[in-house]
Amino acid sequence: MKLTTKGRYAVMAMADLASYSKDKPVSLSEIAIRQNISLAYLEQLFIRLKEKKLVKSVRGVHGGYILNLPASEIKISNIFFAVNEEIKTLNCKKDSKKGCNNKSIKCITHNLWDKLDNHINGFFENVKLEELVKR
Repeated sequence: MKLTTKGRYAVMAMADLASYSKDKPVSLSEIAIRQNISLAYLEQLFIRLKEKKLVKSVRGVHGGYILNLPASEIKISNIFFAVNEEIKTLNCKKDSKKGCNNKSIKCITHNLWDKLDNHINGFFENVKLEELVKR
């Protein structure tokens, strides 16, 4: 399974934001310090999260970011999608007529990895940001 730091850090940052933005916007530098993530990297992630309307920016001295939707409405899969993170267990393209590993047929374990892929993506589709914050 491939899950890059982009996806992991985006979820960590969104969970931090959900935890700390109850009354006021949260600056990316605060998130960077608490989560030990590069500020420059967070800025790149939050551009994408803002484009997908998961967060809003607030300008000013006490500015920062707030969630654009309640944490109860943001699925982990939404966060992955926003930052172009793709969870894959297959080397081949799912619906491709071409087989695995550049062969003419699918590999012998293709269906196993396909089921795992569906299970993992279904899991992230059913977990809400709010659940991370409550733990």
